[in-house]
Amino acid sequence: MKILIKNAQIVNENLVFQSDILIENDLISQISKNISEENVDQIIDASGKYLLPGIIDDQVHFREPGLTHKGDIETESKSAIAGGITSFIDQPNTVPNAVTQELLADKYEIGSQKAYANYGFMMGGTNDNLEEVLKTNPRNVPGIKLFLGSSTGNMLVDNPETLENIFSNTKMLIAVHCEDEATIRENTQKYLDEYGEDIPVKFHHLIRSEEACYKSSSKAIELAKKTGARLHVFHLSTAIETELFRNDIPLKDKKITAEVCVHHLTFTNEDYDTKGGLIKWNPAVKTQKDKDGLWEALLDDRIDVIATDHAPHTWEEKQNVYTKCPSGAPLVQHSLVVMLENFRNGKITLEKIVEKMCHNPAILFRVEKRGFVREGYKADLVLVDLEENWTVAKENILYKCGWSPLEGMNFNSKVTHTFVNGNLVYDNGKINEEKFGERLLFEVQE
Repeated sequence: MKILIKNAQIVNENLVFQSDILIENDLISQISKNISEENVDQIIDASGKYLLPGIIDDQVHFREPGLTHKGDIETESKSAIAGGITSFIDQPNTVPNAVTQELLADKYEIGSQKAYANYGFMMGGTNDNLEEVLKTNPRNVPGIKLFLGSSTGNMLVDNPETLENIFSNTKMLIAVHCEDEATIRENTQKYLDEYGEDIPVKFHHLIRSEEACYKSSSKAIELAKKTGARLHVFHLSTAIETELFRNDIPLKDKKITAEVCVHHLTFTNEDYDTKGGLIKWNPAVKTQKDKDGLWEALLDDRIDVIATDHAPHTWEEKQNVYTKCPSGAPLVQHSLVVMLENFRNGKITLEKIVEKMCHNPAILFRVEKRGFVREGYKADLVLVDLEENWTVAKENILYKCGWSPLEGMNFNSKVTHTFVNGNLVYDNGKINEEKFGERLLFEVQE
């Protein structure tokens, strides 16, 4: 199959330039102006549109197995391709938790049958599965995930000896959720004593506080420095944490890296009054000062990656009182357009969006042949129209849970086409029901 994309504005490796691009089978075979239209199966005229590498989202919770009433690999990866995400890395806190090689293999089997996008699944660490963690194959598993605050029940790793063992013994990337459990428990108790179960959600950022985040992430970084481990800190939510990261060396040489999620760049605690539990995340959306600090660190490269932490719950679950309202919300269909809106508002360049959502996840996780528009690379590509106005509404939301914290929000950019491994999987609202997602592979450095 040969597909020719004509007259696109390509955004790649810090450049924006007009070019044609030829896809042959699953690869980008040629990038140049005026490529011949002979022997081509399909021509797409991309005049006026921008072509980006497919987004690599390094942190999603697609809820399968075990929590499929909220979302599953099929529904959520379908939402992802509609949002320009062509590869995702899913987290281990499914039911059962992916904490043995067998359970991890089960998830990969589901992915091979159901994923519309390319997939990777993290191996989960617990207080007592070091042996299983060390069996993980770095060639086809993106990394080890540790919860250092019990965001999700049974996966809290709080034994210092275990932590040091994991950090000392694996060469794989260790991704962490950092919130200090003792601090959160103490804060929760204080508000329970005052309000009972129905704590106003506006206090969420004071319960899962700046102190809880900083205490945990600074400890994890200290341990990584001590052991030489590769550490990636997921979803920074405070300005103070950004001071723990450096920007004076290239990403490929960093051993300690950071991610920010779209919601922490979008909302503040002021939004709890109108959005309530719909924007209850762990770690919490915090203050305007924190949001400003995260933006500053993103733009000066202390923060390396933008992701979603996509974590759907049903509408009914989200209506519960504070203590029973689960944390998390769906975002994969909308993360790119949120960032493109920030581009339109002058907050960030297109080149920087592509760096943080495409290039850097590929560099950081050493993803093989993806994340860039390069000849010989996999043809994971997205076309966007920066002049199309639309509103997030029930009828255009694809998530299985059927709602979005962005509902009613207006956007001026739209994903028009998404290609996964050279296949046009999303075309102006129409989804190709054939699934072309492949297992992500990772370059292993000795």
